[in-house]
Amino acid sequence: MTVAVVLFTSDLRLHDHPPLRAALGSADEVVPLFVHDTGIDAAGFNAPNRRAFLADCLRDLDAGLRERGGRLVIRSGDVVAEVCRIVSETGADDVHVAAGVSAYARRREERLRPALESGGARLHVHDGVVTAVAPGAVTPAGSDHFAVFTPYFRRWSTERVRDAFGAPRAVRVPGGPGSEDVPARSAVSGVSAGVAEGGERQARKRLTAWRRHGLAEYEDHHDDLAGDATSRLSPHLHFGTLSPVELIHRARAAGGTGAEAFVRQLCWREFHHQVLAARPAAARLDYRTRNDHWRSEADAADEIEAWREGRTGYPVVDAAMRQLHHEGWMHNRGRLLTAGFLTKTLYVDWRIGARHFLDLLVDGDLANNQLNWQWMAGTGTDSRPNRVLNPVLQAKRYDPSGAYVRRWVPELAALTGPAVHEPWKLRGAERDRLDYPAPLVELADGLARFKEARGLE
Repeated sequence: MTVAVVLFTSDLRLHDHPPLRAALGSADEVVPLFVHDTGIDAAGFNAPNRRAFLADCLRDLDAGLRERGGRLVIRSGDVVAEVCRIVSETGADDVHVAAGVSAYARRREERLRPALESGGARLHVHDGVVTAVAPGAVTPAGSDHFAVFTPYFRRWSTERVRDAFGAPRAVRVPGGPGSEDVPARSAVSGVSAGVAEGGERQARKRLTAWRRHGLAEYEDHHDDLAGDATSRLSPHLHFGTLSPVELIHRARAAGGTGAEAFVRQLCWREFHHQVLAARPAAARLDYRTRNDHWRSEADAADEIEAWREGRTGYPVVDAAMRQLHHEGWMHNRGRLLTAGFLTKTLYVDWRIGARHFLDLLVDGDLANNQLNWQWMAGTGTDSRPNRVLNPVLQAKRYDPSGAYVRRWVPELAALTGPAVHEPWKLRGAERDRLDYPAPLVELADGLARFKEARGLE
């Protein structure tokens, strides 16, 4: 009996899974393996919200495998040591894994390949699992990656995306390798109250509902803060409970401007992955330096804490930050506004904000989080690095009735209409009744400080 191992990482699904498909096609038995990697814990990426969502995903993956006659094998420790241990226990000849783009994922592959080869096994790394188009598959003349989104989108759109395929009917797992218990969300402490349920079943239910009731209107309503008209599929893309290949095919099959806009957003995700694959240091260093002398965490401690708590005095910023704390998720327009406020109005280092987001976001993807923060800070790929979003004007445009603010900032719930966006303009007893802070800084003052720091005046 031949045996292959499938190492699940950020691809926790059975549908459209190339490593699993390859293993099932080449071996009599397959070990579906997930390793709670202590290296990720040591790097500080094991945040409670993601651990809770991961527990859901692993429980669902194990259930799906058991329905097909298999099971999920779970181990904890150094990922290379644990994979090699499974290979030794089962006599496996091959290990299959999805390609990653982070520096950590690359080091994992670089360590795993020789360790397996020394024992007579082979490592197979599969593209088209985490992204539809592999990073580096399309490049401009004279460079190893695209640094501007629009030309990347044009080239990416012409690439043939492989066909998606269904889940396997049967998975035969050898009886020998032992497994830890499947984790439960209830065992994770510090989880935000509103974190959504994870797992492939939930992902596919959400996808079905989104295609029926949200996709067609996406172009017109995706920036509507109160309308909550985005797909909310980003956590499932991050954990791989949905395939980006399948999403692209389903959206293109539906057609229309909403589907086109949605595919463009999927491309933004792949754009950031190919940037990070080419420049892994961009996870911690400026992609394009502006020679900023950011205010230090010590100098801006009070403002940073107010920003984290949603007490900046700018209602739309505070609403978005409170949504993040409650759900472990934030509307994309809110992400732009809160990041822009921290980096350009308060002139605080983007890494401080990116770290806070990674501490809370269920979809805390390194490529998208870090590079979106750099985009807003003006140190990334944005062709207008000095753009500043005015949170008041943005609120009036994307939350014109104030419903989003009133939902998340109950102190302002009694205020009607767009007045909720500028509570500092109230006078007398009406203002005194509000348990809500004055703005941390006047927008004009923040803009002047930013321009001076960047040498724009």
